[in-house]
This record gives sequence, C-alpha cells and structure tokens, in this order.
Amino acid sequence: MPIGRAIAATLGCALCIAPAHARIVGIDIATIEPFADGAEFGAAGAYERLTGTARGELDPADPANAGIVDIALATRNARGMVEYRTDLFILRPKDPARGSGTLLFEVLNRGRKFLFNWVLDAPPQAAQAVNDPRTVADAGTGLVLRRGDTLVWSGWEADALRQQGGMAIDVPVATLNGKPIVETVRDELVSATRGPAEAPFFLTFKTASADKAHAQLTVRRRESDPPRPVPSEAWHYATPRELELLPKGTKPLPGSIYQFTYQATEPKVLGIGFAATRDVVAYLRGEAAGGANPAGGTIRHAVALGISQSGRYLRDFIHQGFNRDETGRRVFDGVLSHIAGVGGVFLNARFGQPSRTNTQHEDHFYPENAFPFSAAHRHDAVTGRTGALLRDDGFDPLLIEVNTGTEYWQKGASLLTTDSLGRTDLPLPETARAFLISSGFHYGRAGLTSTKGPCANPRSILNPAPAVRALLVALEEWVISGTLPPDSKVPRLSDGTLVEAAAIGFPFLVGVPVPTAPNAIARFDTYVDPRPESGPQYRPLVPRVDADGNDAAGIRLPAVAAPRATFTGWNLYADPFPAGALCDREGSQLPFARTRTEREAAGDPRPSIEERYADSDAYVAAVTKSVDGLVSDRLLLREDGDRLIDAARREATP
Repeated sequence: MPIGRAIAATLGCALCIAPAHARIVGIDIATIEPFADGAEFGAAGAYERLTGTARGELDPADPANAGIVDIALATRNARGMVEYRTDLFILRPKDPARGSGTLLFEVLNRGRKFLFNWVLDAPPQAAQAVNDPRTVADAGTGLVLRRGDTLVWSGWEADALRQQGGMAIDVPVATLNGKPIVETVRDELVSATRGPAEAPFFLTFKTASADKAHAQLTVRRRESDPPRPVPSEAWHYATPRELELLPKGTKPLPGSIYQFTYQATEPKVLGIGFAATRDVVAYLRGEAAGGANPAGGTIRHAVALGISQSGRYLRDFIHQGFNRDETGRRVFDGVLSHIAGVGGVFLNARFGQPSRTNTQHEDHFYPENAFPFSAAHRHDAVTGRTGALLRDDGFDPLLIEVNTGTEYWQKGASLLTTDSLGRTDLPLPETARAFLISSGFHYGRAGLTSTKGPCANPRSILNPAPAVRALLVALEEWVISGTLPPDSKVPRLSDGTLVEAAAIGFPFLVGVPVPTAPNAIARFDTYVDPRPESGPQYRPLVPRVDADGNDAAGIRLPAVAAPRATFTGWNLYADPFPAGALCDREGSQLPFARTRTEREAAGDPRPSIEERYADSDAYVAAVTKSVDGLVSDRLLLREDGDRLIDAARREATP
C-alpha cells in the first residue's frame, strides 16, 4: 500500500471507537489492500486484506474478568482499567453484501496462521507466506472465501514471535506492591526433537539474578530416568534469557532432557489473551460507532477454529467462561477444535507457558490435561469431581472435536468419549460431536514428504484436511440453519474398536517397532518440582487396527479405505534419540509390496498391491466407492472427493 493511503487508513480509524458497552476502545488500521490482486472467489467476489491492532481495556472488578490470574496486580490507566494491544488481521469480502454474514476466527498457533496450509491445502511455503497471505495460491482451495466468510485473526499469546508475519499481544506485567514478582520456575530444554539442535537454550522467562546459587541444571535421557546434576561450571547465562553449555560450542545430546530450575521475574498477565479474543470477536459482531466496524457490520454468526495448541486454547476458552461477553452475549456460536486431544493450554497462570505441549517423552509434567476432559457431564473416578467441558450456562457453543490417531496415543483423546477409567462409552450431549480421522497423524497437512527425521519409521503423509473441511462446513450449517452435523465417529469400547495398546492387533512387519503403551495422563502436585500422584490413574485407550494396520474406526479417508500403505498415528524415536519412546506427534507410513513375490520375500502378511487391485481401474473404482460413501455421509465435500479420484487415477497410471 502507498504510504499516504496507510496513513489515511490509520487516521481514519479515529472513527473506530467502541460503543460504551464494549471493551475494545479502538481499532488502528495500518493497511487496507486487495487480496490476491482482486481475484474473485465465487459468489463472494473479491476480498480485502486489513492489518492493524486492536486496543482494549479490562475492568478488574467486572465478574467477567475475575478469572484472569493476576489482573488485580496489573498496571491500570487513569480510568482504573487494564490496557492491552493485540495484532489484528482480517480478510473480508470487498462488498459486505456478498458475504455470508459468518465470521470465521482462527486462533493463532504460537502466533502463526494454520488455516491455509493445514485445512485449505495451500502448498508448503515459507513462514512469511503462510502468515501473510497475498495470492490465490496462498488461499489453497479457497473454500471459506468462496463461502463468503470474513476471516479474522488476533494475537493472544504474549511471547509469540512477530517475525515473518507472526502475531502477538502486548499485556502488562504483574507486580506486587509496586515491586517485581520473583518466583522459582522450571524450564524443560530438549534439543532436536521438535526442531533443530539448540545451543544455547532459550529460557521462557527473564532470570531475576545471574547468581548460579539460585539455579540448578539437570539432565536425563528419558523422562522416567533420575535427573543428574550438571555442574555449575558446565553452563552459564549467555543473556538473562539464554543458557549455554560449556565449554563454548558444547552441543546437547539429541533428545536428552535438560531441566533448569531458576528464579524468574516479570510475569505477564497472560490470561488477558482469553479476554482479548472474547472482546475482539464481540466488537466485530457489533455495530461500531460511525459504521467503522472493519468486519463490515454484517456479521450474524461467529465460528472459531483451533488447530493443536489453538484447539486446546479453545477448550479452555469455553470451560473458563470466556464465551460470554461482558454484555451477556454468546461470543462463538460454534467451535471446531482439531488435534487438541483432551488438553487445555498452560496460559491463565502466573508464569504460564502456553507453548508447552505434553508428550510421552517431553513436557510430560506441565499443566495441560485436567478434568473435565469431555463435553459429556460425568463423575471422575480419579479426582472425585463431577463436571463437563461445556458449562451448560446458556453460552456454550456448538462443538465439534476432531482428532487423529496421534491424539489417542499422545493426548488421551479416548477420554473425550469414555469414563475416566476407560470402562464405559459415554454419549455426548446433542450439542457436541467427536471424530477420529482414521490413521491420521498430528502434523498431517498438504505437501509433506515421507522422511524419517528423528523417528524409526518413514513419516506419514496422510492429509486429514479433506475431512476437516467437510466438518467445518457442517459446523457452519449447524450454526446458521440448524442442520445437524454427521453423528460422531470414534472408536468404541462397545464394538471392540477402542482397546489397550497391547490389543491393537498390529500385523508383524520385519524391522517395524510398535509402541507398547500410550502417553499417560500425568497427575502431579506442582510443575516446579513435579512429583507423580499416587492413587487411581486415568486409562487412555487407543484405536484397534484392521489386518493392514490401519485404524478400524472413524472417518476412513480413501487412503485408508482403499489403501496402498499402512498409516499410523504413532512413530517411535530411533538412535541417537531415546529409542522406543513415542516420537513426538509423528505418524508412520509403511507401503505395501508391489507384488506377491516381493511381499513373500519380505515376510509381509499384508496383501500386495497387485493382490488387492487387479488393475488400475480396480484401484480407482475402490477409491471412488470410498469417496461416494463419505460424500453421502457428509464427511467429505464433493469437490474434494473429485480431487481424490483424480489423484488416484494419476497414482495408478504406470
């Protein structure tokens, strides 16, 4: 955008003043420009990109804000309010009258937009392109734009990186009687399991003192191993937020868990992130003074989408009461949480660490999984409590929760639909649905290649997005017209498709390790020096598989229903990583032999491709049958089904 227009847009936002009941006090628009060079998206026509910030303030005495930890310790302005500023990004129909009237709010994942690549099949791109979409290609299938939705993102995580188009929120630091708060915290530092090797290690918080007497570093190979102290002369503070091993240049052994306990200071009031999401959406759903609402003032419905961390965020957003705005209106009419398992996010706490995520190997003793897990109201045999994720207070959204096999192995997803001890199936309320995307894995999206990385098996490339798109459309139709979505499709105790890990029935494949247990739902007393609690324990279960090793229950996409490989929601670490532990949230892909001769030579019990499909037409027919069934059940859109059939034709062509 030309500089003059950007300045005009910003100055024009003097009109963007909230009505007296709202807590967004102003929207500062930095840029307004055509999206995708003015390309038309079906009946919705052309779209515009808006970037800027939203300025909000919160009354600590308002009951709607009382649950925000440390808000009473935050700096206040002259009106006695706590201020925040959050990044804002909007894609809106240029002509509001051509829009659907539905606001689709994607909760950012560590400051990043996932919608385009993880749901809409945009090609793999640099982070800047994913976070700053500008072209038709960046929009992937363009589904939600063709539907006319107004797309909105706003920051909620205070420490999310703003580089390469990332988005965050600025919130105040809590103080006590005007003095800095200092408390002991714990950082778990692991190298090369979820990214490149780190040296130095970056700390979550600023250290209160460089005195090593107030800190301790330990190391262990596996979470269950006794920690070994690292001598103080073997590390130092490179900066107040960086830890470096000595002598300089020392690299940690990949996968080893370094635990650093230290005194930290300057905790931010992180729970404001929940209120900011609430208030931004409430503002955009309303009518701003002077008609300056950047969503066009035409929003009749609001739907939220969260993927992984942001799906866990939405589960907490609902349960902690933020789906009711300060005027007593519902914020989100519908929520789709994808690959969140049964977890929440470690956000609304002093020295919270929302970017942590619990797996079998690392971050195992951080707050994430706590009763209530399910939308179903139930008694918890482990804690003795009774409750549900939904509050039943008149402000609950319609809820669809989607998971892959990974979330059953790593994130306790079976507890969405069973009792705490995994003994009985639980029916969900009529306002909730749960789905397993069979044999899918956590990181599944468009454009992946089957590499091993730190894992023992080749990585899966199964893309669950076609099913997610169908369920997103089903959620919008549920919200807008009351059309019921498909019934839940998950593994059940009652039909034997939900089992202990030892009973999954995975075929024996030479050289392929199989996990012996899922990640446990950790119960511990404190995250600073966590000690496992005794007594009854939660019993997460996993999907039983068919003779090929693919999940028997759930939404079986054509890659599973008409397979050419076994796909799993699990993988295992390999040397030099801690072999045998579940490999983060990865999946496996184990191709079938091409011929019977190859299969028998390898000792593979799974029928070969030539034994399954007489010719290429037979394979395409099998995919077509799967597609037609899924489309009929509204678990796949026709346009996606046609794409999958075309892909099968290309795959089957010699």
